[in-house]
Amino acid sequence: MRNPSNETLKDILQNSKTIAVVGLSDKPERTSYQIAKIMQENGYRIIPVNPTVDEVLGEKSYPTLAEVPESIDIINVFRRSEFLPDIAKDAIKTNCKIFWAQLGVENEEAYDILKEHDFTVIMDLCIKVVHAVQIGNS
Repeated sequence: MRNPSNETLKDILQNSKTIAVVGLSDKPERTSYQIAKIMQENGYRIIPVNPTVDEVLGEKSYPTLAEVPESIDIINVFRRSEFLPDIAKDAIKTNCKIFWAQLGVENEEAYDILKEHDFTVIMDLCIKVVHAVQIGNS
């Protein structure tokens, strides 16, 4: 498994508007909430994907990626590594081609599934940190 270059990561963040956040919690103390909120404050549309909540950060939550009715630029995952293959299988049913697993989250089987479907795959990297380094915070 290998992540894209810093130039590619910067390009992804500059050209993306909508981030579906799988496992986004509605609890402000959770890392997923804090990072999604910062990304939202930096101009990204956040779409929560979590079957246990109705709304997060003022946005309607969807139970699965397949149920999100609009276009997704980045799928950002806050679930444990063992859940990645199933999430990857959901991801390939969407129109999105960028799959980003947060810091500490990686899975070779999921990586292979996604690469077979022409995804750009980022694993074990924090989207907020990469954004701060590559783009800067507003």
